[in-house]
Amino acid sequence: MFLRRCSRAVLAMVRPGHRSLGPCVLSIFLLGATASAQRAAYERPPIDYLNADVDDAVARLQQRIDDGQTTLAFDETFGYLPAVLRELEVPVSSQMLVFSKTSLQIHRISPRRPRAIYFNDDVYIGYCQKGDVLEVAATDAHQGATFYTLKQERTERPALVRDRGGCLTCHASSRTQDVPGYLVRSVFADAAGRPKFGSGTFVTDHTSDFRDRWGGWYVTGRHGSMRHMGNTLCKGDDTSFDRDPGANVNDLSDFFDTDQYLSPHSDLVALMVMEHQTQTHNAIAAANYETRSALHQSYEMNQLLERPEGFISDSARRRIQAGADQVVRHLLMCDEFALTDSVSGTSDFAKQFQRRGPFDSQGRSLRQLDLRTRLFRYPCSYLIYSDAMNALPDEVRGVIYQRIADVLRGNDTSGDFDHLTPSTRSELAEILAETRPEFESAWASGAR
Repeated sequence: MFLRRCSRAVLAMVRPGHRSLGPCVLSIFLLGATASAQRAAYERPPIDYLNADVDDAVARLQQRIDDGQTTLAFDETFGYLPAVLRELEVPVSSQMLVFSKTSLQIHRISPRRPRAIYFNDDVYIGYCQKGDVLEVAATDAHQGATFYTLKQERTERPALVRDRGGCLTCHASSRTQDVPGYLVRSVFADAAGRPKFGSGTFVTDHTSDFRDRWGGWYVTGRHGSMRHMGNTLCKGDDTSFDRDPGANVNDLSDFFDTDQYLSPHSDLVALMVMEHQTQTHNAIAAANYETRSALHQSYEMNQLLERPEGFISDSARRRIQAGADQVVRHLLMCDEFALTDSVSGTSDFAKQFQRRGPFDSQGRSLRQLDLRTRLFRYPCSYLIYSDAMNALPDEVRGVIYQRIADVLRGNDTSGDFDHLTPSTRSELAEILAETRPEFESAWASGAR
């Protein structure tokens, strides 16, 4: 993650008719880098990413359409967007707006016509005004991120078409932890939203410095004295700029026509949750892939070396442990950036997100937000409840829960989890013991 800085700042607010807008825009976007060399591993068994069947939310929606169990209403303004959001249970309050040309439909995106992104725990949907397609990604419990498009044309039976590798040009690289995945990324771009990759890029997640987030995005919300890069354009070739003009913005109507979107917001809290979620999804998928591959290779060697069936080699165990460690670091919010001021959004996203639970007997939930010094009140990701976590092979899932139990008992001396105070560890252990049965088993086994 890097950012090349220049000495002279020349910034202009992104306002319609502003004559001083220059040719450099800083932007963050859901994109990855080319990684054709990385593909071979997950294109072969046991992963077989491009050919294996999937059972994600989008595949299930398409099956309902094909079976005649549901239909998608076509809206004259937004096409299939409202219907798809309803069917996939993606809240409108999650809307975020990005004005950099950093997705499939670059000709439809600009500061005056930003792309809208919506998400829930497992699905991401991209919408462009007058776009040719809706861009959809969903997390399959076994295969990870799967990508689809839906033509924005009225038809009797709409088809969400699964991508067979084209999206991986951008969505499979070291930036997605070497698996097909998601990311939020920052680039420099010109005034039309075209990214200038030569000026440097960096990936954003919950560890990123607040001041390096959201360039190229519109951001609505309050964040006190902290500054970010949203709501601004950079002029000329300069890559350092004044962050004050885009700070603490609640109303985007001066920037573009907000009536052309389902919501007038690009919620700050939704952005923070999404950037955490993307890389945590990737870590879980990477652990899944690595474990399946390690076991597959170990079992093949068993036949060659006449070892007992089911024997797992030491090298395979080390690979499994490494994948588990990365998942634990993401789940327990290691290296999270410490907020120096309170933050808040402008939509109902935070309220709706926190209502979802699950809750323990004291009414506590991993979805409770802090937003004063960190993202979550209890620093353990809600994705620990996800289908992707549940579908991890037993060999790695057990290691993850035992590792979390060891950390919360205070048995880890690495320093990686020093952000978890004794009281926080105790609270997390209590919540997980009531809401995550596998953790309860790991916790009990450690007590013996």
